[in-house]
Amino acid sequence: MANDIRVCDKCKHMRMKTALPKLQKLAPDADIKVGCKSYCGPCSRFAFIYINGRYVTGATEDEAIEKASKYIKKK
Repeated sequence: MANDIRVCDKCKHMRMKTALPKLQKLAPDADIKVGCKSYCGPCSRFAFIYINGRYVTGATEDEAIEKASKYIKKK
């Protein structure tokens, strides 16, 4: 089953240009969706990633990606 990863392109703490390649490397089979997640309160304070049903936050983009790696489904 493919990983479901969602990120917000409006998040002030995530840069899609750098985050998407990192996420694709982390989970090559992932279905990555980019768009507003209606998570604006935390989104204004933290970098966040929605991964396989969980919201993962971090102080930085790299920290959020590192935390999200725990929830990657392996084949």
